[in-house]
This record gives sequence, C-alpha cells and structure tokens, in this order.
Amino acid sequence: MTRVERIAALHQAAKERILVLDGSWGVMIQRRELSEDDFRGDRFAGHVGQMKGNNDILCLTRPDVIADLHDQYFAAGADISETNTFSATTIAQDDYHLDTQSVWDINLEGAKLARASADRWTEMEPHKPRFAAGSIGPLNKMLSMSSDVNDPGARLVTFDQVYEAYRHQVRALHEGGVDLYLIETITDTLNCKACIKAIKDLEDEGLEPLPIWISGTITDRSGRTLSGQTAEAFWNSVRHAKPFAIGFNCALGADLMRPFIAELSRVADTLVAAYPNAGLPNAMGQYDEEPHQTAHFIEEWAASGLVNIVGGCCGTTPEHIKHTADAVSKLPTREIPERPVAMRLSGLEPFEMVA
Repeated sequence: MTRVERIAALHQAAKERILVLDGSWGVMIQRRELSEDDFRGDRFAGHVGQMKGNNDILCLTRPDVIADLHDQYFAAGADISETNTFSATTIAQDDYHLDTQSVWDINLEGAKLARASADRWTEMEPHKPRFAAGSIGPLNKMLSMSSDVNDPGARLVTFDQVYEAYRHQVRALHEGGVDLYLIETITDTLNCKACIKAIKDLEDEGLEPLPIWISGTITDRSGRTLSGQTAEAFWNSVRHAKPFAIGFNCALGADLMRPFIAELSRVADTLVAAYPNAGLPNAMGQYDEEPHQTAHFIEEWAASGLVNIVGGCCGTTPEHIKHTADAVSKLPTREIPERPVAMRLSGLEPFEMVA
C-alpha cells in the first residue's frame, strides 16, 4: 500500500473498532540484558562516555532487537507499533554527545524498522493492517518551567531551539515511512506546541501531511500535567492542531488514569487514546500489575464508551497487549461527540464562552 492508502486504512479501522497500540519498550529492552558493547556497536565503539541506557541508539547498533520487539507486539494483537525514537532529538541526545547526523539516522532507521515490520504483518494478515507511529517523546528541558528555583525566568532552551530539534526529528521519521506522528508523554504543553508548529510548518513547505496523535501525561492524582494544566485545559491548548487522536499515557496505572480519560472523552471531538502503566511502580521501581489486571481496567473503559485507542506504557509487555487486545476486540469504539460552537481558551484551567 502507498502511504495515502495506509492513512485511509487507519482512519477506516478507527471507525470500525478500538485500535490497539503496543506496550513498553524500556522493560522489554531491559529484559535483553544488553551490554555496553551492544549499545555501542561498531559505529560508536570509540564514542566518549557511557552509551548503555540510550535505548534509541539500538535502532543503529542492534536493529535485530528492535525489529523483534515490533514483531512481538504485532503478534500480540497491536494495530500500531511506535518507533524506538522516544528520546531521539538533538536536545535529548546531547546527553550522550551524539551529533546531528547520528540523531537523524536513529530516527530514519527507527522508522524503517517499524515500517518493515508493519508491512510484513499487513501482508500476512491483510484483514488487519498494521501501522507505524513515529514516537516523539518529551525533552529533558522545559519551556514552561524554570530550570533554577531561584530564578523563575531561567530556561535551558529557547522556543526556537525546541522547534528546530523537533523539526529535525519529524523530517527523519517522515522520510523513514511512518504513518502518523505520536507526540507522547507530554509534560510541558509549550514543548508540545513547538512540535506541532514544526509539523505544520513542514506541511506548509510541501511535506506530505500525516495524522497527529497527541498524548499528555497526568503526573499525579491532582489531575494536572507537570506544567500545571487540567485535562480539559490541555485539550484546549492543542485542539487547533486538529489531531487524529488526543489522550494520556504514562505516570499512572489504569485505575488512577480513568477520571482524566473520562474528562477528555467528554470534551474532545476527536479520537481518545489511553495507554497506562502497569499500575504504579513498587519500592524497587518494578511494575507488578499482571496482564489480566491491566486488561480488566481497560475493558471497563471501553465498555463505558470512553476510548478509541488503547495500549500500554511503562511495565507493560506483549502479554499485557495480548490480554488488552482480546478484552476490547468485541467492544464498540467510542462515539465522537458533537460539541456546541464556543470560544474555548486555556491557561492552567479551561475557559469556555458559548455564544
């Protein structure tokens, strides 16, 4: 299929059923017990500093591991698998002293690996097309919050620097063949808006438009993102992008995430997506929630008409995705509400003025 045909198939599939995203990449890579040499490969054998822990670099040094994980998640029932590029921006990869070309190559090869796996599974099971989402994760530097408790105006980056970093990543993911962009685990809405602007500017310059999926993260039971917004305020901040889907991931398990997904489901006139952690981490930082437990929570969301796309974040495995896919397979997808025309604004709180 051409990319135009794949995007049409994605929209059609979203009308017909609840779509399933893959699960955690970090936990599955940790299980491989890879060495420093695995992360370095030949290309980075003499690179300065430690490379172990930079999971994104495995797109270049251990592509076999990444391809296998895509295949495991598609085999478990995922419709969409995301590229292994969560931290593949020039800003985030500066921690590992990687140059611009290396960051480009991570995104390009990461997209090609996801594309190849999705195409293989689509060919094997043409009744269930698979899709590749370009993972665009949060930065380690924020535009909305000070980097110095003694200086509220201090920032480690400018808007233009964040914009350029995302623009670089988006172009490489697009060239590698992704079907949609997944701006995920958003802690700072202003960073997200820089990414949205980068995507829209590239489209204005002639880059083929792709669907945009925006996924924030609620950091605790206060119901706010790290930069302070409620669920509805977050939606009001990004709805101008007319995203394919809006949702939340990470930070919380499914039981604690539910009220915030319900709030998005009420206000968003687009698809709602959610992929929670496998509960909260224990004292050792491990996730104890079993696959059937995660699936039980998500099944209730689906039965309540809250979601269009589900999946898993930290601590989830192919088994979690298999249980989740089975649990929602016969449940109807959420109906998108028609909301009255109104002026909707946001700061930390939403504001609505109906004519």
